[in-house]
Amino acid sequence: MTGSGPNKGPALTTGPAAGGESLSQSAPVSGTMVTPPAGVVTGTFWRRFTLRRPLAALIVQRLGLSVGLLFAVSLMIFGGVEALPGDFATTYLGQSATPQAVENIRKDLGLDRPLTERYVTWLGGAVKGDFGTSWASKNSVSEQIGKRLGNSLFLAFFAAIVSIPLAVALGMLSVQYRNRLPDKIINVVSLAAISLPEFFVGYLLILFFAVQLGVATFPATVYDSMGFGERLSAIALPVATLVLVVLAHMMRMTRAAILNVMASAYVETAELKGLSAFRIIARHAAPNAVAPVINVIALNLAYLVVGVVVVEVVFVYPGMGQYMVDAVTVRDMPVVQACGLIFAAFYIFLNMAADILAILANPRLRHPR
Repeated sequence: MTGSGPNKGPALTTGPAAGGESLSQSAPVSGTMVTPPAGVVTGTFWRRFTLRRPLAALIVQRLGLSVGLLFAVSLMIFGGVEALPGDFATTYLGQSATPQAVENIRKDLGLDRPLTERYVTWLGGAVKGDFGTSWASKNSVSEQIGKRLGNSLFLAFFAAIVSIPLAVALGMLSVQYRNRLPDKIINVVSLAAISLPEFFVGYLLILFFAVQLGVATFPATVYDSMGFGERLSAIALPVATLVLVVLAHMMRMTRAAILNVMASAYVETAELKGLSAFRIIARHAAPNAVAPVINVIALNLAYLVVGVVVVEVVFVYPGMGQYMVDAVTVRDMPVVQACGLIFAAFYIFLNMAADILAILANPRLRHPR
């Protein structure tokens, strides 16, 4: 006979139930819930992984979002290039070309195949590092991009090692002398630099340093047999242009981030202890303002790689930007698509790296509630 009290009920078995199914530990049994032991995390694999490894989960999430975004960008690049008016075959053969000749060129290039098939083939090759053959030069796009990308990264690297330390130093100096003459001068100059487009800055530098003073090299041509010193001399004006363009933004964001931290209670405590203003900024405020500074530096690094198109065209520099502009002129679509995808990949993954570094630098993001 079974009891009828409130604590009576069917016994919980750990073996298979009727029908071959087993009862879960958290399944309701006659109106009661059997909770898992303390410290045991239940739920899906991702939920358990997120609770046990929150930092790793955030990093994996950023990686997944970056890969998904790059895939979406590849669709936009391929579709946008395909939607452009005109045709390479007509441009290549001229307006007097016969329809049969145009059709033969399109067949040789594979343009008669369905759009989805061409996209899958192109994306599969891009994942392997093979961007096909240039329609105009008949050379491997990957080999040509390898040379040009090295030149662009060389230019961006030296612009970065000049602009980043200078921007951080000027930002700290502006905070130290805030609302005084040095701060006002730095702010006025930075606002003027932000207001001027890079091509205008480049032409001004060419006018003064290359034409009137004759102390700089123009055009900024580099080639394989050049020495390291000759290369630095050749890229002096493009580097100066990029530094002036990105310096102001990084400096102002550094200043704003440090000023935000300066309002904290521990900074006021350091001031009451009699520490110097520079020591408070350098040892207490700046390290705690590193997360937003990292983000703005990463954005400007992405610009130094992606935004060199205009600067390279102005200074006739043989980099990725110049290569892409030349390809657009002759409608060399494999080159345009490859350059666009590489630029997008740099921009996306530099932003992803900034997010990860910001997580590592911020305890509140490392241990979210």
